[in-house]
Amino acid sequence: MTDEAGEKLGLMICGHGSRNRGAVGEFAQLAERLKARFPGWPVEYGYLEFANPVIKDGLDRLRAQGCTRILAVPGMLFAAGHAKNDIPSVLNTYQAQNPGVTITYGRELAVDTRMVRAAGDRIREALEGAAGGDVPLHETLLMVIGRGASDPDANSNVAKITRMLWEGFGFGWAETGYSGVTFPLVQPALEHAAKLGYRRIVVFPYFLFSGVLVSRIYNHTDEVAARHPEIEFLKAGYLNDHPQVIDTMADRVQEILQGANLMNCQMCKYREQVLGFEEDIGRPQESHHHHVEGLGADAECKLCDVTCTGACEEQAAAGHHHHDHGHSHDHHHHDHGHGHSHSHGHGHGHDHHDHHHPVYPHADHPHGPKSMRKSGG
Repeated sequence: MTDEAGEKLGLMICGHGSRNRGAVGEFAQLAERLKARFPGWPVEYGYLEFANPVIKDGLDRLRAQGCTRILAVPGMLFAAGHAKNDIPSVLNTYQAQNPGVTITYGRELAVDTRMVRAAGDRIREALEGAAGGDVPLHETLLMVIGRGASDPDANSNVAKITRMLWEGFGFGWAETGYSGVTFPLVQPALEHAAKLGYRRIVVFPYFLFSGVLVSRIYNHTDEVAARHPEIEFLKAGYLNDHPQVIDTMADRVQEILQGANLMNCQMCKYREQVLGFEEDIGRPQESHHHHVEGLGADAECKLCDVTCTGACEEQAAAGHHHHDHGHSHDHHHHDHGHGHSHSHGHGHGHDHHDHHHPVYPHADHPHGPKSMRKSGG
């Protein structure tokens, strides 16, 4: 397909990557389903870290097919470090090395009514499959668990999803927790929820794909449920390749063509003085995934097959090195294709995994990262 300027279009779907084979396979399945929405287009996908193919490989394949303009969309729920920094850094570097190709970057899935409908379906499936009989919604608490980042804007979007689901269903109460980096973490959030007197708690991981983090959420749910037998805990499924997710991603591609692919930067800590994160303003863009890019089979977890069993958590608790990063690589900001300035400077090397993470202002929060390290999750 060509655009109005006669450029041959190609589509690049950019994923995060995982050590878990199941999560990698689920992203590949989503990418294949998105391909069907754009017949006649060359469509490729690639990962930022761990898994193959890497993003550069996908871009190379599109260029080999004669694409002169590549539309790149992040397979990310919200815009934190990966969508704002790491993927744009890879794309900018590639474009600088291949001047015959123009890469235009789209926005994340974001807070979208279609994503809320997809989430609603997963929650409804859990309610319909409940073994504990019919518990009124006003006696049910919804617990939405997001990924967690050191970007308060991304974290607040999880809370907004929670509120929309709360009001949409009419649950008696709702809370938001996070799997890492920020607070409250899963166990403190669930223990707090258990004190509120609701007969049933629905735990919904607002994640696209499987992997160690989702397994960790379910395992923590089981642990808290064992301490509170008077409460019924339901574990809802994650989003995966729900049709509404595919619809939203397809729309993000169309937004690029329509010139409407503007990331919402109103509350971005790299552009505005967000309370508690003032030191992050203007940080240069850097990607910190070179040391784990394209490791493929070498990075793949050997403790489980397709479904993550959480065996790595048990190994970590026994004192072994845990292979999964317990934090998001949420670093420095760059805006590719969002009407902002472009900077390609890195300012440091990666030979020794030297990340220069911004200091998260609440790293010592009693329900946050330190409690995560102490409890192993």
